[in-house]
Amino acid sequence: MIHHRTATLILALSGLMLSACASGSPTRPKTGQQVVLDRLAAADDTPYSAAIRAVTQSGPRRLQLMVGRINLNAPLTGRTTDKTEQYTEDVVITQQKVYRRASGSHGVWQEFPASAAEGGIPTDRLPEYVHLILGHGGSVHRGSEPVRVSARLAPKDIESVDRTVGRNLRPATAIDADVWIDKEGRIVRVRQDIHFASDPHIQNTLTLTAFKSAVSVSAPAAK
Repeated sequence: MIHHRTATLILALSGLMLSACASGSPTRPKTGQQVVLDRLAAADDTPYSAAIRAVTQSGPRRLQLMVGRINLNAPLTGRTTDKTEQYTEDVVITQQKVYRRASGSHGVWQEFPASAAEGGIPTDRLPEYVHLILGHGGSVHRGSEPVRVSARLAPKDIESVDRTVGRNLRPATAIDADVWIDKEGRIVRVRQDIHFASDPHIQNTLTLTAFKSAVSVSAPAAK
């Protein structure tokens, strides 16, 4: 017969051994999706600005180049220069309107609704865009930094994040989307391969660098 004190000691030692085994067991590694979600959740939500370089091309032919600086984590505003084969324009983006005029000129600025600043990438809703990609079976590629997330989307999918951008993409049959997220949870690059039923596919690439405080943007003077 085991003495009561001996039995108590055995139970106590068993508990210590189980505790030691539990504490020494390896932690299960995070899934790629959880890594991305953690980065997005930890990202600073303070408005900031970034240098932008956006390229639209069809095969080797560049259709448009946009460079400048925009504000993020806030309504999309900024100043850019847009170049195509036909023109080069200076652009000022405010919350209410977009202003454009030929670069180097001193003429009157042309005014457009703020929605005219939106193309095929929901630039001011990039974290939501990443969540959309993850929700559509997005693959997470963790071989290097920043981490890349990719999935095939339809225009209607993107409408759930940004209605105007989704409508801009309606002629497409599918969009192969890739987004790169750095360790601070910032989206630093977006690439879209946009497919059509008969027309050649188009590729949009957005690169964001040189992050700093938000910049002030106001409507330009009339002349």
